[in-house]
Amino acid sequence: MKHISILGSTGSIGTQTLEIVRQFPNEFKVVGLSTNKNSDLLLKQIKEFRPKAVAVMDGSKVGELKNFSSCQVYSGMEGLKKIAALDEADTVINSLVGSVGIEPTYHAIKNKKNIALANKETLVAAGSIIMDEVKKNGVKLMPIDSEHSAIFQCLNGENINEVEKITLTCSGGPFKNYTKEQLEKATLQDALKHPTWSMGSKITIDSATLMNKGFEVIEAHWLYGIDYEKIKVVIHPQSIVHSLVEFHDNSVIAQLGLPDMKIPIQYALSYPKRFPGDSKSLNLAEIKNLEFREPDFEMFPCLNYAYEAGKINGTMPAVMNAANETAVYAFLENKIKFLDITKLIKKMMDGHKLIKNPDLNEILEVDKKTKEETKRIVEEELILN
Repeated sequence: MKHISILGSTGSIGTQTLEIVRQFPNEFKVVGLSTNKNSDLLLKQIKEFRPKAVAVMDGSKVGELKNFSSCQVYSGMEGLKKIAALDEADTVINSLVGSVGIEPTYHAIKNKKNIALANKETLVAAGSIIMDEVKKNGVKLMPIDSEHSAIFQCLNGENINEVEKITLTCSGGPFKNYTKEQLEKATLQDALKHPTWSMGSKITIDSATLMNKGFEVIEAHWLYGIDYEKIKVVIHPQSIVHSLVEFHDNSVIAQLGLPDMKIPIQYALSYPKRFPGDSKSLNLAEIKNLEFREPDFEMFPCLNYAYEAGKINGTMPAVMNAANETAVYAFLENKIKFLDITKLIKKMMDGHKLIKNPDLNEILEVDKKTKEETKRIVEEELILN
């Protein structure tokens, strides 16, 4: 039986993880949970799964949780780190959104916990540091992303040195067929209408800008030690082929399945075993066509920014991530237009003074300052200057 802590248990990935726990009660025991501020749902989860401890980022929610539950209640970043390092946990599922996920991941690895990672920002902003700690502490880091789960499965049993290239598939988001003029008028409601995946609002906007795929490019570099020149992206609107790996002999291995996040979540938790799934089975005869095409880097420059930031390395990916995170939330609050997201990211990347070999504290400080500066630009309406 695996003993798990779930960071972000009230979000999309967290709640689906708990569905899997319900399905396999003899395989998993929940020992820790956390939420940002959804204390009502967290309380229901506490009553059902009876964890040893929980954390809530919003400190004002601690009192009500303590009044209605008997488990230990922590708050803030220190609370997340405590849940990530619980003695009783052997595996930590990180489904937090944003750079808030970096420190708990690092802390969990330092405490020799295996990681099931859905938090992209951890590897985007601090990939070198995180992967060094994974090796030092002899823990496993399993990707929860459908694309990286696909790559992991395609590489299983293969020699990484024989890989010619990795191709990440991308649905293209809701704006894949938009013109530049249409993008200029794109609304928040338009951006949140993802055609194939059901996800949280932040990652849905990242999918619309293709920054989500840019993040995955950087993640692939760190997870598999692959040069950026060997990591490609292809638009695949049906989201059936989740990614592909081509080898030196021109053989290509792909992983297929219907777009259902429970499949990669379950595999990350069950590996090296495979448990029976309750998701709908893929019937290729029902699929009318599978389309593939090159992404438009000019229309969706975030993909280029990610390649650029990844190759520069140092603190540049952290700046790109922090600017994107702040810009996306500003867009979600209707403070900026859709295309302003990319303008803000470029502005912050262009003005950044690079630290080539940062430690974790320097990365977190750059993250903080970039968010503050990006927010200032938004509030003072300096985006175009």
